[in-house]
Amino acid sequence: MVDFPDASFPRVVWGVAALVHAIGDTLAARFAACTVRGELSNYTRAASGHCYFTLKDASGDAAAIRCAMFKRAASLLQFLPADGQQVQLRGRVAVYEPRGELQFVVEVMQRSGDGSLYEQFLRLKQRLEAEGLFDATRKRALAPHPRRIGIVTSLGGAVLHDVATSLARRAPQVELLVYPSLVQGSEAPAALVAAIETAGRRLEVDTLLLCRGGGSIEDLWAFNDERVVRAIAACPIPVVSGVGHETDSTLADFVADLRAPTPTAAAELCAPSRVDSLSVLGVAAAAMNRRMRRALDTEAQRLDTLAMRSLRPVDAVRRQVQDLNLWSLRLASAAQRLVAIRAQALQLSGSRFQRAGTASIQAAVKSLDRLDARLQGLDPAVVLKRGYAWVSDDLGRPLVSASQLRIGQSVRAVLSDGVAVAQVTAVTRTPE
Repeated sequence: MVDFPDASFPRVVWGVAALVHAIGDTLAARFAACTVRGELSNYTRAASGHCYFTLKDASGDAAAIRCAMFKRAASLLQFLPADGQQVQLRGRVAVYEPRGELQFVVEVMQRSGDGSLYEQFLRLKQRLEAEGLFDATRKRALAPHPRRIGIVTSLGGAVLHDVATSLARRAPQVELLVYPSLVQGSEAPAALVAAIETAGRRLEVDTLLLCRGGGSIEDLWAFNDERVVRAIAACPIPVVSGVGHETDSTLADFVADLRAPTPTAAAELCAPSRVDSLSVLGVAAAAMNRRMRRALDTEAQRLDTLAMRSLRPVDAVRRQVQDLNLWSLRLASAAQRLVAIRAQALQLSGSRFQRAGTASIQAAVKSLDRLDARLQGLDPAVVLKRGYAWVSDDLGRPLVSASQLRIGQSVRAVLSDGVAVAQVTAVTRTPE
């Protein structure tokens, strides 16, 4: 401290370090140990193991305090902190003297519930997932070799420059078409929907990138809007989501056909490397050259063989004669075998026919003998020989009943060796 004799200045003037240190001592004395509850935002963990984040008021008031949680306390965490979570912190209020900023040094962090934005995120995610908007079966494959890629992003951000640089380096043959849109704020969802619908209506790109840099859950909230999610689902062009950093997660990531951890990674995923493509083409060209050389060598050898044969036609004719003789012998042998087989078959068929004819004749003879015996038994002459007679009247009508006779009637009796004429003297009927 320095004393100034001028009355226009106070008697005591603080140095900056002394003032900040005094404020820190005052805060340490007043808030040496306190507990505060709020919502996590902009949570990061440094390579050193220390954690830095902002704690917002859980009720939604515009109040926030920067927090630091050193490696020893962070190692005791029982959960993985994330933006939007509602937590309860125990620690002390201090001043970060190099910048003169108020901060809360956290000793213990406990999870006490999710923040309002995160709760909205989970509820909307559950509802859209139930509708099937996040199903893997809806995902479409990206064009393996796109000619033109579209990007929906802000013209004023560094994302567009990073994506354009990455594509120019990786695949300079691919054209990049920009659909400008707001990516943050209350008007961003409508702007994003309009840009996506414009790309889908024009159908002038093979793949559509949806990109934005990292930020808090509030900064990325436009990509959790239901209108944006449904616009991505309805887009006829495959969509790649490259929103935020690798740890950030939005509903656009779930509905997109492919999710990239960063905008630059999205550019790399949608376009194959020109160097890799040229390498593949080089390998294919080398293989085609080898096959062509082998084919040419084979045909050249075949041509040499034909040329050598054409110089000695006598040998070719001799070989043809030998082939013809061989085929002639084979044909004669085959004909002899065929004739022998057919003769044997005819002989066998003749024997079978002869046996079948003999059996048929014998069966016919037996049948005729039986019929002859039956016919002999029905011959009237044979019957008459057994002592019977055939009696008829004068007109030759057979008399088979005593009722046909009357006394004095003349009848004719045909016997086995003659005919007798008789007169009826009496008729006696056999009682029934």
